[in-house]
Amino acid sequence: MTETRTLVLIPARMAASRLPGKPLLDIGGLPMVVHVMRRAEAAGIGRVAVATDTRDIAAAVTAHGGEAVMTRADHPSGSDRVFEALGKLDPEGGIDTIVNLQGDFPTIGPSTIRDVLKPLADPAVDIATLAAEIHTEEEATNPNVVKAIGSPVGAQRLRALYFTRATAPYGEGPRYHHVGLYAYRREALQRFVALPPSPLEQQERLEQLRALEGGMRIDIMIVDDVPRGVDTAADLETARQLIADSAPGEHPGRW
Repeated sequence: MTETRTLVLIPARMAASRLPGKPLLDIGGLPMVVHVMRRAEAAGIGRVAVATDTRDIAAAVTAHGGEAVMTRADHPSGSDRVFEALGKLDPEGGIDTIVNLQGDFPTIGPSTIRDVLKPLADPAVDIATLAAEIHTEEEATNPNVVKAIGSPVGAQRLRALYFTRATAPYGEGPRYHHVGLYAYRREALQRFVALPPSPLEQQERLEQLRALEGGMRIDIMIVDDVPRGVDTAADLETARQLIADSAPGEHPGRW
């Protein structure tokens, strides 16, 4: 994938119920969304932009040398926001791969971001994502930890069969913690946002099931660790401590 053909988009909005104003919360002197943006830039895979419906977020991004694109406020999901941003930033269709990176991964490593592109080397794959092996019972039974279930199709790679909040699969063997980072072929993203919400998506409250129910192929790259997201005030303090304790150039903070 050449740099000019890949676009990393970071959807960011202020209306997080558990941690209001999350993208602009300070971590080590920088807004959280700026930390995510800088890690995406360090991945070196292509153009990086923040897609937002909030002018304060856009202003913070541009004040720190980043690119922001304004989107509508009524999008039902981050994927819809990313698709609108793609159309605004690349109306001519030059971009063929879009990475959707959540704006609450302030300590994600650039190599983890790069890893999500690997399954797209297979032309049969529509969407790529990541997962890491679960090693604790707390993770395995926690409904807030989404489990990725798939069949091995190569070294450190699965073809996704299902995603669930339940403890699955049953029995002995590995279970995988899904990482909410996606890479789409442009055509796949366009197809995905055109699909109506699916029954299992609505039951599990997992948007990626819409793609599977719609007959799209998702492959999963297995990575060593799950990047630490920020959803609560305790998560925020952990991220602040991890960044404060890290040396320049390090990217700490995985589970």
